[in-house]
Amino acid sequence: MTAGVQHNMRVISTNEEMSQACREAVKPIGLVPTMGALHAGHLSLVDQARADNLTVAVSIFVNPTQFGDKADLEKYPRDLEGDLEMLRRHGVDLVYSPTVEEVYPEGFDTWVNVGPLADKLEGRHRPGHFRGVATVVSKLFNVMSPNRAYFGQKDGQQTVVIQQLVRDLDMGVEVVVMPTVREQDGLAMSSRNIQLSPEQRQAAPVVYRALCESHQLWMGGERNGDALRAAAQAILQAESQVDSIDYVSVANMTALDELDQVEGRAMVSAAVHMRAVRLIDNIVLR
Repeated sequence: MTAGVQHNMRVISTNEEMSQACREAVKPIGLVPTMGALHAGHLSLVDQARADNLTVAVSIFVNPTQFGDKADLEKYPRDLEGDLEMLRRHGVDLVYSPTVEEVYPEGFDTWVNVGPLADKLEGRHRPGHFRGVATVVSKLFNVMSPNRAYFGQKDGQQTVVIQQLVRDLDMGVEVVVMPTVREQDGLAMSSRNIQLSPEQRQAAPVVYRALCESHQLWMGGERNGDALRAAAQAILQAESQVDSIDYVSVANMTALDELDQVEGRAMVSAAVHMRAVRLIDNIVLR
């Protein structure tokens, strides 16, 4: 299926109809869960799913339970028509675009809690975020029964949380994590980037630059966690467009515990605020 060819794509908004469509679909099914406002990063996941599977499903759902901040939820970018046009061009078979009431009907009160993993890094700064993520991903997997699901490394902690979820609850879904897709200046692609002012957009690659600094040190033999964290922190602090830094982390890849010494694989990650916009990024040391 080549991009550009008009493709017969079904857009479905109810659980029942989506489950039925997935039961009848040719297996294997590859699922790309998204919150819409799609960009090249999402499309790289879609293309990989297209290469690996006979049926490709994409979910578009801005999940309210993973937003701590009501204002953040309201201003999250949405462009369903544009999204569907892109997905059609990339050969997607099924799109699941439910309402909030369909996913969380009256009386809904069952939550998936992934333990201490969810309380670190992003979880510490966005309490309840991963409970929302784990719950909605569980629901998507139950509705669609995909064989594989595709996530971007940009949300590094999320990929670790979802792998733990799938393992612990025997979901039998293969979780495929794809590399972060970046703009030419290094900024990790994100639906939120359109909220940056021109000055902020120009400064935003500083997050990647800071992580690269830690990576360079590590390549040069530095294994001290504090030294690696400090190097990235210094670069972020020197950028006037960065209003505050939520964290700079050097953590192991399983429990996301901060490391004194880096042995084996580790993830260097950071989250910063440029006024109302929060940017996150990470690099894996391996």
